[in-house]
Amino acid sequence: MTRRILVAATVALLLTAVCAGYILARARPAAGPPASGLTLRTAGLLVRDTASGRLALVREDGSRAVSPLSCLRLYAAAGTGVCLRQGLVSAELVVTDQALKELRTLPLNGVPNRARVSPTGRMVSWTVFVTGDSYNGGQFSTRSGILDTGTGELAGNLENFTVDGHRAPPDANLWGVTFAADDNRFWATLATGGQRLLVRGDFARRDLHVLAENVECPSLSPDGTRIAYKKMLPDRSWRLTVLSLADLAQTPTAETRSVDDQAAWLDDGTLAYALPHQGRTGADVWTVPADGSGTPRLLAADAESPARLRP
Repeated sequence: MTRRILVAATVALLLTAVCAGYILARARPAAGPPASGLTLRTAGLLVRDTASGRLALVREDGSRAVSPLSCLRLYAAAGTGVCLRQGLVSAELVVTDQALKELRTLPLNGVPNRARVSPTGRMVSWTVFVTGDSYNGGQFSTRSGILDTGTGELAGNLENFTVDGHRAPPDANLWGVTFAADDNRFWATLATGGQRLLVRGDFARRDLHVLAENVECPSLSPDGTRIAYKKMLPDRSWRLTVLSLADLAQTPTAETRSVDDQAAWLDDGTLAYALPHQGRTGADVWTVPADGSGTPRLLAADAESPARLRP
């Protein structure tokens, strides 16, 4: 009997030590991946390499450096990176510095879908699917949040923001955040009552203001004057379109294929976006002029989640 008690006590102590070790490991600052020579201060195109699932840099000469950091969605600006990945228990948001050292992780309840960083590198955002896995699936639910990496202030669910001064509707879904350069204003999609609306948000005031209808996955131009977005057509495909914030005039781009992506601006005149492969996994990144001219051009094969890096 005494021997059984001793064995049970020993097992209990071992389990306690393992649990304590796990908790301490989770509480410590996240350790960065092994060095790969890739930094967020190198000129080029940051992408998710769809062949490996890892963060990669496509250099100006077309060569590619692949990092050890695995992501389902990613973005970067001004030396700050954000990586949405699958963790041990749930999905995670990872904030990195310019050397891709992991600075902070947050658990996410859902399937990673969108990620953005403000032009200054201070604000990061994410969107996950909580139920459903497609905006075209009819029944879906999303959750979006914003983290101020400068102060640590967290808005974990944008559905808690007011809409034009009132509580958000019970059926509200928000996704596809894009930031202004002032680290306070942002734009996003609000779905409610069967409509998909463009809203402008104020992070400090926790308020959203409705601007336009049928605008999904907005992306603000570097000069802050236009929004690139996907516009749903009657056949439920999406047309990559540009909206002028001054007069809400719309300009369809020359890309006529259905673009189910949050486009990225390479500069004030050029958009980049991912198109999935037909009949197989993976995607490619394409570009098209934002003014409706030109033709789509393949920029990077086997890639998605594009972000332009500047030295």
